[in-house]
Amino acid sequence: MPPETPPPYWVLISVLYSSLPLTPSLAMSLHQAAYDLHEKDESWGTVIGDLASGKVQNLHKVLAMGAISGPAFEAEVETERGKGKVRFLLTREGLALMAERQAGQRAPKKPAYLN
Repeated sequence: MPPETPPPYWVLISVLYSSLPLTPSLAMSLHQAAYDLHEKDESWGTVIGDLASGKVQNLHKVLAMGAISGPAFEAEVETERGKGKVRFLLTREGLALMAERQAGQRAPKKPAYLN
């Protein structure tokens, strides 16, 4: 069975501010670091990507931007384009998708019977 395709990064995070252009790879790295912090209720973590590294801070706040809301994070990253700061939130939809994936990975697969 092929591995599931991850959802696009714009479903998982919503960027409030970025001093540098975000690539899909950097956005997914930020999401993973922030999601881990959110799940463990920790304040600081690291982000390591193909061409980026830095620190991510859990702001322990829920922010809303229009109809999108979720826990807020701030990252200081260094990329091939220089240093930058990114403020973003994990979307509620993205959190729900990640929870479904984790539940699916933990639950044993039942065989599918035709009759």
